Amino acid sequence: MEKLPIQNSRTIQTRLVFPPDTNHLDTIFGGKVLAYIDEIAAIAAMKHANCAVVTASIDSVDFLSSAKVGDALTLEAFVTYTGRSSMEVYVKVTAHNLITNKKTLTTESFLTMVAVNQEGKPIPVPGVFPESEEEKQLFDTALARKENRKLRAAIR
Repeated sequence: MEKLPIQNSRTIQTRLVFPPDTNHLDTIFGGKVLAYIDEIAAIAAMKHANCAVVTASIDSVDFLSSAKVGDALTLEAFVTYTGRSSMEVYVKVTAHNLITNKKTLTTESFLTMVAVNQEGKPIPVPGVFPESEEEKQLFDTALARKENRKLRAAIR
């Protein structure tokens, strides 16, 4: 199976933070951000694999800062590494205050998505190759993250 450029899976979404999306501090609920992250990761993985995918794990989520009512959230996701049927997807979320034009990285996350057929059974996916510096750095560090996932699974 041929390898595809990481760029092929890159997906970007922008969402506005509304009052019902927030807590008593007017910052977005973490669970809302997690739902957005899971959705965009699935889209990026489906673009790469050209098939349905399921979320195998949300490997890490780092909430670095918060987004407030009125901010525009930009979510960017792409497949950073692949196994036989699994894909590691990196998602970053940036808050953009549209009045002051200030942009802040709010969240970074890694998820594992698995390509599946109509019966829900795992199927092979193409490999990836990085081109940009960011892609190369994430690709080069993917095996260490994969080992951490295996260690977590071993202690269950």
